[in-house]
Amino acid sequence: MTPEGLASRLWLKVYKDSTVLALKNSSRGQVPPFVVMDVMRAAAEQEQVGNNIIHMEVGQPDTGAPSGVIAAAHNALEHNRLGYTLALGIPSLRSGIADHYKETYGLSVDAERVVVTTGSSCGFLLAFLSAFDEGDRVALASPGYPAYRNILRAVNIEVVELPVGPETNFQPTPDILNELGGKLDGLIIASPSNPTGTMIGPEQLHALVSHCESEGIRLISDEIYHGITYDKPAKSVLSYAEDAIIINSFSKYFSMTGWRLGWIIAPQDLLRSMECLAQNMFISPPTLSQCAAVAAFDCREELDRNIDRYTANRALLLEELPKAGFDKLASADGAFYIYADVSDLTNDSPAYCRRMLVEAGVAATPGIDFDPARGRNFVRFSFARSTEDMMEGARRLIAWQG
Repeated sequence: MTPEGLASRLWLKVYKDSTVLALKNSSRGQVPPFVVMDVMRAAAEQEQVGNNIIHMEVGQPDTGAPSGVIAAAHNALEHNRLGYTLALGIPSLRSGIADHYKETYGLSVDAERVVVTTGSSCGFLLAFLSAFDEGDRVALASPGYPAYRNILRAVNIEVVELPVGPETNFQPTPDILNELGGKLDGLIIASPSNPTGTMIGPEQLHALVSHCESEGIRLISDEIYHGITYDKPAKSVLSYAEDAIIINSFSKYFSMTGWRLGWIIAPQDLLRSMECLAQNMFISPPTLSQCAAVAAFDCREELDRNIDRYTANRALLLEELPKAGFDKLASADGAFYIYADVSDLTNDSPAYCRRMLVEAGVAATPGIDFDPARGRNFVRFSFARSTEDMMEGARRLIAWQG
């Protein structure tokens, strides 16, 4: 066939009666945006035109990876070919993570149950795909991390919102689950949580685990903020349940966000499913990051200095934010967030945060990112950056509200 004839056939495939035929788009991609990323973009646009912005929107440490991790990465670059690894991760890192549970929680974990992932985000995807089928019902607290609901919806799993508030420290309880009606297939919990920073106490955690066991509900515990707590350490769900899915990350306590590395402690019955999914979808986690992360567990002294700074930032904002009118705050037991009820100030947190950015030079995240139903009355402040930044941010907010 001549080139002209081939072009004619291709043209006929696309056009019919002079009308362009629409190509199919999947509904899986029709999920809400991760709003904090939009706020980051708006803040960057302000900076590009010369405005100084205090960043209280993004939930990442502004410190780099600890020095031992950097040294291990240099060594890997010089002496490691950095090819593919096993889908579940390199043995030394899986063993190091298992040892971490012994040292931190007093728990014995078989390294074979450790699944190293490309960030905790990959961990959630592997967890959801291995544990649930299309149409299953998975519950989560609202407010909560938006990617939970958005990933679940993208893979056609029904999201069951659990509206929670200060009366339960913004955490789910067995009573709330009992009031739902209908069979649940899964429950996602986070302690400390994003956006509220609240934690579930040991007795309440045990009660939730027992409820899930009695009702046949698969429990997924997001523990990525473990290590960043203020009055008491966080308790791992693994202390109570062998069949729960535990997800953690090197991004928060270990200050390695851009290295894109996390892990799962997987139940035995899901381990092979996760391995096969990981082989096909991701091949393996980033090799350089894995080699470097082996050293992270030896850097606790350096990492704990970051916690000292978060502690100071938290105390500063809990004292100063009420002076700016933010006087209804979640307990902020852990993580590096303060969740503020701003219903006395606005019923449109997105517009309010846009004004805050332009008029006060402070970037914060509107609550709709975390709670689609009630989030217009809430704002999240992150205190992960320097104490100097937090002081300046508080000063600007007090002057702006005044």
